[in-house]
Amino acid sequence: MDPIIRLENVSFSYKINEKTKVSVLKNISLSIFPGEYVAIIGHNGSGKSTLSKLLNGILTPDHGEVWVHGHNTKDTNKKRAIRQAVGMVFQHPDNQIVATIVEEDVAFGLENIGVPREEMKKRVDEALNVVKMSPFRHRPPHHLSGGQKQRVAIAGVLAMQPECIVFDEATSMLDSFGRKEVIQVMRQMNNMGMTIITVTHHMSEAAEAGRIIVVEDGEIVMDGTPREIFKHKQELEALKLEVPSVSQMAEVIHRQFADFSRDIIHEHEFIGEVEEFLSGGVGS
Repeated sequence: MDPIIRLENVSFSYKINEKTKVSVLKNISLSIFPGEYVAIIGHNGSGKSTLSKLLNGILTPDHGEVWVHGHNTKDTNKKRAIRQAVGMVFQHPDNQIVATIVEEDVAFGLENIGVPREEMKKRVDEALNVVKMSPFRHRPPHHLSGGQKQRVAIAGVLAMQPECIVFDEATSMLDSFGRKEVIQVMRQMNNMGMTIITVTHHMSEAAEAGRIIVVEDGEIVMDGTPREIFKHKQELEALKLEVPSVSQMAEVIHRQFADFSRDIIHEHEFIGEVEEFLSGGVGS
């Protein structure tokens, strides 16, 4: 299977002035395959958000190449094809919402690329249904909660029918309820076959992915499944990262009761282990 996104020896620097550049990414090579659910994590300043903006050509590398379905992101003639293949959802939904009515906002991108009216209506209906915002289609976006606004922003990207969506810290400004809403949408879209990439500092969100990429000082330092990554607690702590809170609780209990599993990364696993423990199935 060919990757949907491929990075080859990519480096990137931000230009401060004519004489000064700050190196952010260093010689990164990476492939993302169709249908993957990938979380990119790292502490503030690690380069993870910059990396996300390279994935659909918002930024282009100083050195190396980024390919999306065989299109080089440096090729300005391919920008539309690249951004139709890889959509972006950003941290602040208000920055992506441009219309005064929800359904009009979802249709905005389709109007810009000249999608016929009947096709547009079908896509808007489908996108709102996926994010469970159909009942709010005639509402002004500024009357919605943060999680609802983010779901409208996702619907606007989803209506463009990309093969991949990159979420750049898209849940960082939301409360726990809003975060759960957005994560549920990510999981649903991935179950439908869409490639999902989420840049996050929430470890419980990263645990939902099938693959985690850890970025530190502009380099990839770990790449594996959530269960593989979160086994490296000390290494993550050295990178100023933590394992999910349920993993921390499981570790504390395991120290007192050796039969209680420490290999837990999801809330439902923790609940199941506690129920088994209380019923006498563990440590009895």
